[in-house]
Amino acid sequence: MFSKKTSEIKGSKATTIVGEGVVIEGKFYSPGSTRIDGMVSGDIISEKEFIIGKEGKVEASVKTKNAVIAGILKGEMIASGEVEITSTGKFVGTLTQKDALLTISKGGVFKGENIISAKQEIFKIDKSNKIISLDNNTAVSGQNTSK
Repeated sequence: MFSKKTSEIKGSKATTIVGEGVVIEGKFYSPGSTRIDGMVSGDIISEKEFIIGKEGKVEASVKTKNAVIAGILKGEMIASGEVEITSTGKFVGTLTQKDALLTISKGGVFKGENIISAKQEIFKIDKSNKIISLDNNTAVSGQNTSK
């Protein structure tokens, strides 16, 4: 599905995996690809591919390039590339895309609204609100707080 070669960015080879049994609530940022096999709710930014495995459950606002949904997604997604809902996937919510690049396999479910938008700014990844880890005990917002 993702055959186009893109230029590499720092951290783009990293894959973030949320395993089965793991539950995350809040803001989630990944500079590379993300795979969810557990449960995530909140706001998610995954700069490359965003994958929800068969056992994954996501209730969130998601921004990504490409996505594969084999589990459950409830919420909204903004995707600048391709989105695939597999035969086991279920998407309930709003999908906003640059182009009509949505594929739904037999058995896959899409219940909601698919918007094709010409507003290029909504597809840009805003890195100013990502979480930056300072050490094992402290995490701060990526916003500049110096005076």
